[in-house]
Amino acid sequence: MTTKLDSAVPASGVDEGVAWHYGDPLREQRLLTTGAGVVDRSNRSVLIVPGEDRLSWLHSICSQHVANLGDGDATEALVLSPHGHVEQHWQVTELDGVTWIDTEPGAGSDALEYLQKMRFLKRVDPQDVTSEWAVLSVVGPASATVLAVAGLPAPAAGSAVALPGGGYVRHMAWPGEDAADLIVPRSAVRDVMATLLEAGAEPVGIWAFEALRVEGRHPRVGFETDHRTIPHEVGWIGVAVHLDKGCYRGQETVARVQNLGRPPRRLALVHLSGESDTLPATGTAIELEGRIVGFLGTAVHHFELGPIALAVIKRNISDESPMRVADFAVAVDS
Repeated sequence: MTTKLDSAVPASGVDEGVAWHYGDPLREQRLLTTGAGVVDRSNRSVLIVPGEDRLSWLHSICSQHVANLGDGDATEALVLSPHGHVEQHWQVTELDGVTWIDTEPGAGSDALEYLQKMRFLKRVDPQDVTSEWAVLSVVGPASATVLAVAGLPAPAAGSAVALPGGGYVRHMAWPGEDAADLIVPRSAVRDVMATLLEAGAEPVGIWAFEALRVEGRHPRVGFETDHRTIPHEVGWIGVAVHLDKGCYRGQETVARVQNLGRPPRRLALVHLSGESDTLPATGTAIELEGRIVGFLGTAVHHFELGPIALAVIKRNISDESPMRVADFAVAVDS
């Protein structure tokens, strides 16, 4: 039987494997601000870390304070280079004696390689379980209602609740109070999505999800980061970086920049104006009077704001500067 899910237009690039939209992306964006949408994010990588030493060990190798996570606690963390540059961004969940990590699509192998490299003699057993588990997201002000009708929990901020058949529901830090991630068996993705649709949600593609992310100024590794990005530049201090914990890789840079208060670049929401409907690609240079002053992150057509993007620009460039990216004028939303 044909369902709404069969109208999916596939995404490309990093988000290949999930729906870009279901026929009306601007309507889908609006829905995420008025109702509830279910977003297939099953292309994300999922890892687990069982073992007695998992929390103290992870605490020593990531930017977040995770040593004292309790059952059902959820947070974010970064992996930094020795020089403090962002390499990985993790969603971390502690549940039933196992620490779960989900991260960017295709990044599971890098995350597992890092975990294995840092393992030493610790009693841990990191595993990439992306082939077994998948991420779905329910987003919008009616999310809690949809979850309740579907018989699913709506966790409080910073927490997750285990599901009887395995997996869990985790509160999302953004883009709304009631948004939630569901980590479910990969074999059950379509059935779970169908249950959520029956409970009142609508299918929403990754385009709409990304539009809300951009509007909310939430960075994404590989989009708003490059090989030089430090956490202070894109707003991850306090969110994914804990400033009162022991030594970890890259901590010296974090502490130095925090104490000096002068990160070299900043994340900005910008409006794009130009003749073309095709927006510039991620990584395109932003120029001011012929010199490069930053780069473009995610650019997207927003249902209310029009063409917008996240940009990483030099901190000393004023919002009023006449910047350009490709054939588009750049106006900073201050």
